[in-house]
Amino acid sequence: MFMAKRHLRSFIQCIAAASACVFAAGLLAAPAAQARIDQSHAAPTTNGVYGPTSPGTSSILIDAATGRVLTASGADIPRYPASLTKLMTLDLAFQALRDGHMTLDTPISISDHAASVQPVKLGLAPGSTITVRQAILAMTTMSANDAATALGEYLGGGSEVRCSEMMTQRAHALGMAQTRFYNASGLPNPYQVSTARDLAILARDIVITYPQDQQFFEVQKFDLDGHTIYSNNTMLKTYPGVTGMKTGYTVLARHNLVTSAQRDGRTLIGVELHEPSWGATYQQMTAMLDSGFDHSQPATVAVNLPPASAPVTHAVPSFIASADAATVRPLPAPAVRSKPHEAPTKLASNRPASTSASWTAEVGSYKYMNSARAQALAVRKLRGEGIARVARIEVHGKVTWAAQLIGLSHEAAHATCTQLSAHGASCVIIPPQADHLAARTMSDG
Repeated sequence: MFMAKRHLRSFIQCIAAASACVFAAGLLAAPAAQARIDQSHAAPTTNGVYGPTSPGTSSILIDAATGRVLTASGADIPRYPASLTKLMTLDLAFQALRDGHMTLDTPISISDHAASVQPVKLGLAPGSTITVRQAILAMTTMSANDAATALGEYLGGGSEVRCSEMMTQRAHALGMAQTRFYNASGLPNPYQVSTARDLAILARDIVITYPQDQQFFEVQKFDLDGHTIYSNNTMLKTYPGVTGMKTGYTVLARHNLVTSAQRDGRTLIGVELHEPSWGATYQQMTAMLDSGFDHSQPATVAVNLPPASAPVTHAVPSFIASADAATVRPLPAPAVRSKPHEAPTKLASNRPASTSASWTAEVGSYKYMNSARAQALAVRKLRGEGIARVARIEVHGKVTWAAQLIGLSHEAAHATCTQLSAHGASCVIIPPQADHLAARTMSDG
């Protein structure tokens, strides 16, 4: 599973010698052959009006708690998503972790196909292995295409094609109507398209549904077999309160960025697509976030994100199928990590202690979802079991956010509340037969 020495040496030298912008623009460029593939097909269109390479840029800014669109420009123009595609691969991976179908330490085999994909990549050899944790970190930091392909093959039961079908199904279930996926990495494909609005829906799903996994997007560097791998996301270093998420570039997609950031109890998610340079991308994202945070009561933009839809059942491989996987999750709340940039080796598995465990400990109710998420993560870290979840509760028009630890056994739920109650903290036990009480939280955002 080791990186070829030649590839590793050139990669480290590039990191040391170039800024993040130059690194992204140079190494993430689509190879000439792939670029020719894109240009050899007519660009897909929506309503016969726009195509992925239409002039100009696309952007959108949303409030993660409500899904409210704060500002948008060209948000429904189809674009090539490039490595922003990896956000959907990660969405499926986080669900598989939650369902207990794999753990962060599960080894993933590197196929000939995964090893052969174009840079940026780790340079993994066919037949070697990488853990789920390493694959996720390689995707969120340097955007490694071989790691993404290998993880996609694993999620698809050995087939990246099957994984891409699952990705598209998941996208449509979330309301990403203009999105189609054909690979797990975002390498050029003329029919793999999305929009700024659709990608905002996806980012919000990740931020709200998987609070334990937000830390992956905040990591600026991690160790892989004694070598340091650095993040290429400049926003992590330059914008206070940023919690990730993803960069993406190919020749035709140009420069793309999804960013989540927190300030004063609010979490905003911004998407910038088809920008001419990394400098322009980061500048526009900074200005958009600043404007959003400066207006506590921003004007409503004409079209908001779609509400969560009703449960939809998908035909997915048996190893990843579950009640949760087949349900369109109604997007609860974003996050503040209790310990920013926690060492990757300390990332906890999302796998519940028992597959039959379905008790919930509700460990607090808060006005702001960030506060609820911080509490859920803190209790998860304290107890070392269960899954942190933030749930939206609306009663008589008043919205509050509940911090919950789910997937517990009867004994674990009671032990959690006993420990918290001893310190004067609020805690309510929700038994399995009353799980609909927890589900009431998952009302439309």
